[in-house]
Amino acid sequence: MGIIADFELDVRGQCCPYPLIRTKEAMDDMESEEILLVIANENMTPQNITTWAKKTGNMMIAVEENGGIFNIYIRKA
Repeated sequence: MGIIADFELDVRGQCCPYPLIRTKEAMDDMESEEILLVIANENMTPQNITTWAKKTGNMMIAVEENGGIFNIYIRKA
């Protein structure tokens, strides 16, 4: 897809709610407009992060799935 992330967070092997908690912590340390790539393998993680992003005003850019691994791109508001 060609999205260049400023930061990468690998939460593979972690189950809900830890991927979302770690995503929030990572985003708290980022500057506005920076992009975080979250790599996850739990099916609920993309949906949970999408819901959280809408509530917090952050922008969900894309979710890519390949072989059960999700690449979730979020831009900080």
